[in-house]
Amino acid sequence: MSDETLEARLKRLIVDRLFLQIPPSEIEDDKKLVQDYGVDSVSLFELVVGLEEEFGIRIEDREFHLRHFESVSALARFVRAKLDAASPAAPTASS
Repeated sequence: MSDETLEARLKRLIVDRLFLQIPPSEIEDDKKLVQDYGVDSVSLFELVVGLEEEFGIRIEDREFHLRHFESVSALARFVRAKLDAASPAAPTASS
């Protein structure tokens, strides 16, 4: 999955799950979700559910940190790390 595709999926998820009245394309990657887009604590938990459903990942309580939900960029890093951790390692060529 390309970075652009992940970011676009996250923006669509944010708009759909939180009923934001802006197009996903208008969400800027590095703007603060809480301060700039009015995302509140209840909305953050809705995003967790959405991320788990959309990407097939599990977010444990101990993994929930506001820094992961600070911006689309931060969220993309977090989701990418979760997806990478869930993927089996690529086989290595033996000589």
